[in-house]
Amino acid sequence: MAASGRGLCRAWGASRCPAWRHAHWEAGARPRPEYDAVVIGAGHNGLVAAAYLQRLGVNTVVFERRHVIGGAAVTEEIIPGFKFSRASYLLSLLRPQIYTDLELKKHGLRLHLRNPYSFTPMLEEGTGGNVPRSLLLGTDMTQNQKQIAQFSQKDAQAFPRYEEFMNRLVSAIDPLLDAAPVDTAAFQRGSMLQRLKLLSTLKPLLKAGRTLGAQLPQYYQVFTAPITRVLDQWFESEPLKATLATDAVIGAMTSPRTPGSGYVLLHHVMGGLEGIQGAWGYVQGGMGALSEAIARSAVAHGASIFTEKTVARVQVNGEGHVRGVVLQDGLEVRSRVVLSSASPQITFLKLTPQEWLPEGFAERIAQLDTQSPVTKINVAVDRLPNFLAAPNTPTGQPLPHHQCSIHLNCEDTLLLHQAFEDAMDGLPSHSTRPTRWLEARSGMSRRKMPTQTKCWTALRPMPLASRALWWAETSSHLLIWRESLGFLEGTYSTVP
Repeated sequence: MAASGRGLCRAWGASRCPAWRHAHWEAGARPRPEYDAVVIGAGHNGLVAAAYLQRLGVNTVVFERRHVIGGAAVTEEIIPGFKFSRASYLLSLLRPQIYTDLELKKHGLRLHLRNPYSFTPMLEEGTGGNVPRSLLLGTDMTQNQKQIAQFSQKDAQAFPRYEEFMNRLVSAIDPLLDAAPVDTAAFQRGSMLQRLKLLSTLKPLLKAGRTLGAQLPQYYQVFTAPITRVLDQWFESEPLKATLATDAVIGAMTSPRTPGSGYVLLHHVMGGLEGIQGAWGYVQGGMGALSEAIARSAVAHGASIFTEKTVARVQVNGEGHVRGVVLQDGLEVRSRVVLSSASPQITFLKLTPQEWLPEGFAERIAQLDTQSPVTKINVAVDRLPNFLAAPNTPTGQPLPHHQCSIHLNCEDTLLLHQAFEDAMDGLPSHSTRPTRWLEARSGMSRRKMPTQTKCWTALRPMPLASRALWWAETSSHLLIWRESLGFLEGTYSTVP
C-alpha cells in the first residue's frame, strides 16, 4: 500500500524511501472514493500517463498490484547486498520529449551511456601464441573497422556505409513515433470534409518517404525480409553478421531467417539518449530509478500512487460508459476515465466486462502471441567474467568489454537459427550451444563495494536443461557460466 509505507520504508531504509512513498505515508493510506482518472498498473507506461494527466489538471490515481512500482522497469534486491534490474535492463526508446516534459533529471534520473555496446568472443583456439579473436563494437568507427578487419577487410570498409544506411532510415521513421497515426478507416469511409481535415496527418509519412527517396525499396526490405538477407547484402563475415543479427532476435520468438526480423533490428537502433541517436544507457540505481523519477514527477503535480492495491475489475454502467474500478479488497473508486497499463489479455479478458466488448474482440485478444524464448537469470558473483579472448587484468579491474552486452555462441547466424528451431520444438539446445547475452555490472551504484559484481544472462532457447550446464562446464569459453549455473544449483564454484 502506498502508504501503509512504514514496512516499505523500513525495507528501503529511512534515508532511501522514495519521495512518492513519503508523500503517501503522510497523506494516509486509503484512496479517495473518486478521481478524474484511474491508471491500472504502475509500470513506466502507466506512470508516464499519470504524470501527463496530472500536469493537465486531471486528478489521477495509480493502483499497483505489487509492493514496488515500475512493472518491467524495476530494481529489487533479490540477493542480499545486490540490487538488480529484474526485467528490462537498458534504456534507449523512451521518447526525448518525455524526459523534457516530465523533468526526469530534476527528479533524480542519472544515466551512463553504454560504450562499447557489444562484445562477441570467438569459441576458437588461438594461433601462433595469440588469444582467440573477439569482436568489440562501440561508438568509435575507426576502432570498429579495426575490429571487423580481423574477419574481413571488405566488411570493415562496408560498415560505415551500413551505419549511414540504417541511420537514414531511423531519421525518416523517428518523427512518426510522435505523430498521430493515420486514420485509414476515416480516409476510406469518412466524408469529404473529414478526409480534408485528415490530410495533415499524412505529412509526417510523406516526409519520411522523401527522406528515403530512391532507396525506398531497400528500406522496405528491412521491414519485411529476414535480417540474414539484409545483412548478406552488406557483409561476408559471420561474426559481424551474427553480432548484428542478435538485435533482430533477442526477446522475440523468431529466427534471423524469419521474414520481418529486420524490423526487430530497426527497433533496437532507433532510440537515443542525451541527444545521441541510437545510444543505449544504464540507469544509475537500476531501471527502477527511472520509474521512481517518473513517479516523483507525477506526485510533484498532485498524482496519487498506491502499491499493493490490486484492481479486481473495471465498472461499466448500463450505457456502456466506464464509471470506475473495484479493488480486490472491495473498495470502489469512481472515475469517468480508466487507463490500463496491464497486458491486453489481463485488461480485456479479466478486468473488463465481456458483454461490452465488440463481437470477436475477446477472441482476437486471446490469440495474441506473446511467447518469448528468453530466460533471464540474475546472479551475484565475486569476480568479473574472464575470457580467453580478452583476459582480465591481474587486479580484476573492469575492462571495456565488461561494460557492454556480451554475446556468447553468437559467432554465426546458423547458431541463432538452430537455437530458434530447438526452442520451437520445445527442446533444450542439445544440437547446438545455447545462445546467450550477458550483462556484467560492477560499480554502477555508488553504494556498492567495488569488488561486488552482478550479472544477468539471457538464454535461448528454452527450456534450459542439464545439457546447457554440461556445455558450460566443458567449454573453455567463459568461466562465469560455470560459476553462475553452479550458484543457481547451490554449489557456487570459483574454480578457474
